Amino acid sequence: MKNQQKPILKKYSYIIIDDDAESILKTRTIAEGFSELTFLASATNYQDGLHLVLEHRPSIIFLEIDPTELSSNLSLAFINELYRFLSLLPKIIVTTTKKELAFDAIQYGVFDYVLKPAQSIDLLKVILKLEKTIPEMNTVEIRNEIISPLPLMQKLQNIEKPLILCIKSYGDYRYIDAADICYLQADNNSTDIYLNSGEMITAFKTLKHFEAILSHPFVRIHNSYIINKNYIARIHNGNSVCYIKNSIKKIPFSKTYKSNVDLIIADFSIGNYLEV
Repeated sequence: MKNQQKPILKKYSYIIIDDDAESILKTRTIAEGFSELTFLASATNYQDGLHLVLEHRPSIIFLEIDPTELSSNLSLAFINELYRFLSLLPKIIVTTTKKELAFDAIQYGVFDYVLKPAQSIDLLKVILKLEKTIPEMNTVEIRNEIISPLPLMQKLQNIEKPLILCIKSYGDYRYIDAADICYLQADNNSTDIYLNSGEMITAFKTLKHFEAILSHPFVRIHNSYIINKNYIARIHNGNSVCYIKNSIKKIPFSKTYKSNVDLIIADFSIGNYLEV
């Protein structure tokens, strides 16, 4: 009896474009329940969303077309703009609260239409539709995956373990538990890494490099700063600063990254949270 070949798990990267930071977080939280979906970035307005799509070339875009903030300029016209730059568009998933916009969305050739708040079953349906429309991997790729399972297992193990950063300098290997990092600060072409112990370590990589390799709870809030959300004690919107726990240090955030700060605030409110 021949062994049945298991189907290869496909990965679909996605970007969320929505003027509501809380809505972005809810959509992302649902999507993170599916191993097939990989989050890349989010934006709260037309221009930032366009830049992200052109930079990352995602498989899927979750797009709000009826924004609360009209200044975000989000609408179905965003799809027309993509045609100016891309010959092959990502799959557009419209996410909004109004059923009556569905017909207009269909006229623009969107892949699917999901009413907010999105549910797990909605994203499951999206994934199943993607599986039907995207061609299967060829048999050579499948065979290679089956006879070489060890690298895949190693990747899975690495995901489950806490992230360790190795800072190399002239033969010196310094190992840092990422959970101990409070924030990172740009210093020309290097980056200063500040730990919860009060120690500072310099890495000869740009802040943009760390932004690309570090994911939640690390958030870019300024051209010069990435902060670990778990070490934020206070956010003062009036002064545009974040305060670090057990420290007098204040980290500024800029208008460019204000949407990321809004996401942090929304993220805090989802947990075991009481506002007084």
